[in-house]
Order: sequence, then structure tokens, then C-alpha cells
Amino acid sequence: MTKATQAKRAALYLRVSTDGQTTDNQRLALVAVAEQRGWSVVATFEDAGISGAKGRDKRPGLDRLLREAVRGRFDVVMVWALDRLGRSLADLIGTLRELEAASVDLMLHQQAIDTTTPAGRMFFHVTGAFAEFERDMIRSRVNAGLDRARAKGVRLGRPKVGGGVEDDIKAALGAGKGMLKVARELGVGVSTVQRVRREMGAAG
Repeated sequence: MTKATQAKRAALYLRVSTDGQTTDNQRLALVAVAEQRGWSVVATFEDAGISGAKGRDKRPGLDRLLREAVRGRFDVVMVWALDRLGRSLADLIGTLRELEAASVDLMLHQQAIDTTTPAGRMFFHVTGAFAEFERDMIRSRVNAGLDRARAKGVRLGRPKVGGGVEDDIKAALGAGKGMLKVARELGVGVSTVQRVRREMGAAG
């Protein structure tokens, strides 16, 4: 029996934002949907008390799910709602692409989105295209703004520190202190100390 015709192996992803909440309702609803579809729940991943705004590195349940997806442990990931998986379209698209690379589908129960169906797959392809378009538009606007600023003679990048601070840097360097120590003591960036030292050398 091929993977296309056999009962799918499902993994549940459950998340709540605070320790006072429970994932039980999400679990019961998703298990019921899996039973209706003839899917077998083979794994459950959970992030309790963790905000959806956190990235994968701060969500151990999601991280384990994506690592296990690569190992082929399941065929579809079931999630109660979009906001359980992430707080932005970019998060969702990123997670979906990782699942697609592992040949794993995604079902979002509340939004009735299911990439095991042709309509669900088309929805995410269109959504991904719009997300990429939005990123390109933002990048274009930022670049256009920078070009206008340069044309007006606006100096871009970090502003230079005041002359008094530069004098303090020069004095500290002249006293033989290292760049890291000078930066720490005067509360400036190491790059600023490096620039002042270069200018001291050029002036000498």
C-alpha cells in the first residue's frame, strides 16, 4: 500500500501562551478530527506557557516537531489554529516550507486549511507568493528611501560621537588602554574606538 492510499500518520502540535491555560481542549478536538479522517495520531508536541511570538529556538516543542518531520515519523501535522503555530504570515510560510521539504502536510483546524487537499496546497502557494511580493515591496521602499536621503546629502549610518567623547577615547588610547576596555568604559561601540584610532594614526 502506498503512502498516498494508506491511513495518514498524524502529529499534533499544541500550544498555550500562559501556564494557567491547558492544551486539553486542543488535543481533544484534533484527536476527534483525526478519527473522523481515519488518521492515526502517532506523536504529540507541546509548548505550554510560550508565546506564539517566540521563534523556533524558544519553542522546544515546535523545534522537536520539525526535526522529527525530517525523520519521516509522520505524514501530516495537525494544529488547532493559525495563532497556535505562529503570529505572522512569515512564520507560517517558513514553517510550511520546512514541512514541505520533509514531504509533510499541514492542517489548521479553525481556518479549515489542509494541504493534504489540492485546494489547501493552492492556497499556500498563493499565500507564499503574496508574502514574497510584500517582502520585495518593503525592500524596494527602503532602498528608495535610502537613495533619496543620499541624494539630499544625508549622512547614513551611526552618528558620530561628540568631540568631547572622541577626546576621551584618544586620551584613553594614548594611555595604552585596549580598544575593548575603552569602549566599555566610555559606553561606545568598538567600531567607534577603531575609527578614532585610525584617525589618530593618520593624523600622526
